[in-house]
Amino acid sequence: MKLLKKHNRVDEKTLIPKLLKGDQQAFRMLVDAFQEKVLNTCYGFVNSKEEAEDLTQEVFVEVFRSIEKFRGDAKLSTWIYRIAVRKSLEEIRKRKRQKRAAYFKSLIGLEGVAETVADNSKNPHQELESKQRATIMQKMLDKIPENQRIAFTLHKYEGLSYREVAEIMGLSLPAVESLMHRAKASLKKKLSVYYKNKMI
Repeated sequence: MKLLKKHNRVDEKTLIPKLLKGDQQAFRMLVDAFQEKVLNTCYGFVNSKEEAEDLTQEVFVEVFRSIEKFRGDAKLSTWIYRIAVRKSLEEIRKRKRQKRAAYFKSLIGLEGVAETVADNSKNPHQELESKQRATIMQKMLDKIPENQRIAFTLHKYEGLSYREVAEIMGLSLPAVESLMHRAKASLKKKLSVYYKNKMI
């Protein structure tokens, strides 16, 4: 689901030299131009509007602090996408660590200390049935290999072409095509098993 619709195009060749000089206005232009893509990319992974907004801020802070490391071997937008994907995956791993910690605390009798990690996958603007489908899909996505999840999220949720996904992931086009094929097969199998078990 797209959280923002606004998007302004920028001339990267003109913008990058200004960013390298620490131009604040250029940075504001960068945020205005790419915040939609970053927010929606993060949302596609964490499926929480609040967390996606926090991650978006983190992405642009890192972009601002490390712009001098941008070598120009890829498009600026591709570089920013890579940061957004990495931040999102770090957040997912953090969630898993928190869930494991809460589980182990409960095992040793610290239920009062352990906090249940909230399920933020439901969007209040969707109908109940759509929310349930989105939640189930997110759970299935979390079960497939990481590279498959990245490729599927960038292509299906962000609408990027296979070639763009390949640039972001640093893979060949055939490798991305193979990842997408395996991701679809994995999701189809897991969804089939899920719904079959629900009917039993």
